[in-house]
Amino acid sequence: MCITATLSVHSQQSLWSKEIYKNANGDSLLYRQLYPDANRVRKYPLVIFLHGSGERGNDNEAQLKWGAHNFASDKNLTLYPAFVIAPQCPTGAGWANISSRSRDELTMAPAPSKTMELLMELIQQTVKKFPVDTSRIYITGLSMGGFGTFDAISRYPNLFAAAVPVCGGGDLSKVPLIKNIPMWIVTGAEDSSVSPVYSIEMTRALQKAGAHPGFTQYPEVGHFSWIMAYSDALIMEWLFRQRK
Repeated sequence: MCITATLSVHSQQSLWSKEIYKNANGDSLLYRQLYPDANRVRKYPLVIFLHGSGERGNDNEAQLKWGAHNFASDKNLTLYPAFVIAPQCPTGAGWANISSRSRDELTMAPAPSKTMELLMELIQQTVKKFPVDTSRIYITGLSMGGFGTFDAISRYPNLFAAAVPVCGGGDLSKVPLIKNIPMWIVTGAEDSSVSPVYSIEMTRALQKAGAHPGFTQYPEVGHFSWIMAYSDALIMEWLFRQRK
């Protein structure tokens, strides 16, 4: 990332409130929240942004390093005002709960991860607290967050209006549950960290089930496919016009 872009990301920090969600059991989830220039005569979309494994921790800042800042650009704040929640996964934890995984195939465990459970509770709290348009709740994530995106829509298919999993992977056996959710799947053709086969096979399975997912595989791109994905005006425009 160039110096100018890095400075731009840091200058956006003030746009994101620093929050912590705590439930009745004392479990907690750190998150940052972006607000629209809201007036109470209308409701706004809610975007859930899931970071990758390198941004785990407890500083409540690292999750904004990649991708999230695109939602806070002057252009997108104007064109697509929305609530955006960027939670931070603790070190050693994950968004998805995967029972087995090979180079190009995975199986979800029956129960969600603790972080996913807390995220769902946070979404419920946000919907109650703010003027959220519940027909426009979107989820996206990169790498570990891409796996988390597939995990979330598979476990809670009635919640989301659309999903953009970037360099992630999902359980193919769950396709019947998610085939009606609008999706735009993104990967890099030369990704050596998360095989693009995950994205390719999920796209094929969805198409075979009668779905029409978007699919972008960037040529000559490795794991950093999210840089192009979240800068793509077509993906952003597509996402915000999806409704349940």
